Amino acid sequence: MNFISAESICSLLDWEGVLEAMHAAHLGPRPEGDSFFLGDSAFGLLGRGVILPGSGAGLKIASICPDNRHAVPPRPVEDAAYVVIDEETKSISAILDGPEISRWKTPADSVLAGRKLSRADSAVLLVLGAGPIAKSLLDAYLHIRPSIREVLLWNRTPEKLHDTHAALISKGIEARIVENLDAAVSRADIIASATSSEMPLVFGEFVKPGTHIDLLGGYRPDMQEADSSALANARIFVDDRSTAMVSGDIQIPLQAGIVTQEQIEGDLYDLCQDASFIRYQEDITVYKNAGGAHIDLIVAQYVLSKIKEK
Repeated sequence: MNFISAESICSLLDWEGVLEAMHAAHLGPRPEGDSFFLGDSAFGLLGRGVILPGSGAGLKIASICPDNRHAVPPRPVEDAAYVVIDEETKSISAILDGPEISRWKTPADSVLAGRKLSRADSAVLLVLGAGPIAKSLLDAYLHIRPSIREVLLWNRTPEKLHDTHAALISKGIEARIVENLDAAVSRADIIASATSSEMPLVFGEFVKPGTHIDLLGGYRPDMQEADSSALANARIFVDDRSTAMVSGDIQIPLQAGIVTQEQIEGDLYDLCQDASFIRYQEDITVYKNAGGAHIDLIVAQYVLSKIKEK
């Protein structure tokens, strides 16, 4: 059994390689999986297990404590490990650093869908959040959409964005830290939210036609990053129905009758396998990234394959 550190994972991966591996896996059979969450907004234990034919099996174990961000010095909100079970022997073949796998798989999940759901000429990207996932999400969107000419950054604590802002400026990218979120929403072509907010931050009344909304943060039924009106007239897609359907971003508007089950057009398997998919210029699209366990496994197995190549 091998333990793969965050440093090793980072040294092996690049966005295009991860995206190609994820796309290829989503052309194959669907996974069998389940998940559980124990706790509340103060502290929770998250477990997600999956069996994916051809790729073995895997289990994510995570401890989530939002108050860790207020520690001195700050501690990670999520601590996790990802366990890979070998396809042939059914034994544990590796344990990988969970947060580093998440730092790659969560943004890749979003932008793999975003290649189809966002406009190819998207010029203004708005990213909500200041954590490791938000920073990686920013890099991933800049990778798939070289058309982006301006990046807007928002966080409840703007000071946490200064390093990210400075890094963008140093690369010659026009970037601004914004305080008026509604105004930023009204300008954005792509809105990507990676926060732990329990109350909506993105309101439908400010979303312009043609916008793509990417929601990554809410994983509990009481968490909602976009209000229900943002989904009312949108084309809605999810990465994994088993996890997305219990998130507040989907469950709350469904229970209120603002959206219907039929409005959820498909999941990431559908998007990858539908070669005839068309996104019209004026479409408002919403992607709920709730984190299917199979996506962790795909990235973990890709890491192991890169190690074998070496």
